[in-house]
Amino acid sequence: MKNVLFVCTGNSARSIIAESIINNEYDDMYKGFSAGSNPTGKINEDVKNYLLSKHYDLSNYRSKNFNEFVNNQIKMDYVITVCNNANNEVCPIWPNKDQIIHWDIEDPVKLLNETNDLNKKDEIIEKVFNHINKNIKKLLNEK
Repeated sequence: MKNVLFVCTGNSARSIIAESIINNEYDDMYKGFSAGSNPTGKINEDVKNYLLSKHYDLSNYRSKNFNEFVNNQIKMDYVITVCNNANNEVCPIWPNKDQIIHWDIEDPVKLLNETNDLNKKDEIIEKVFNHINKNIKKLLNEK
């Protein structure tokens, strides 16, 4: 079993999506975790509802600081940042730099906050979900 930590800024959307994909689709070989450099303290409700609609188990999920994992007993095989440099988002620094894989993924939260249209919200999340899922499949096929 290999451990994968997904890190972003708020740990409310992208990293939660990635963690849930690993734990619900690839749980026979991988264990997913997520954290943020500046966690919001809660999972984005729209993201949560989207993942629950896919029948993903989110019972033990929470927004947390990645410092919980820096000196943790759990050895991480992969640390993946999912920040968006195009929007000047600062990616978290992980102590072992050669362990980091970076995926440039735009944060959906701002777009989600700009609309009340539930179909639009689902489209925004689905786009991010599919992008992350494609990256996960590619990574796992390479390893």
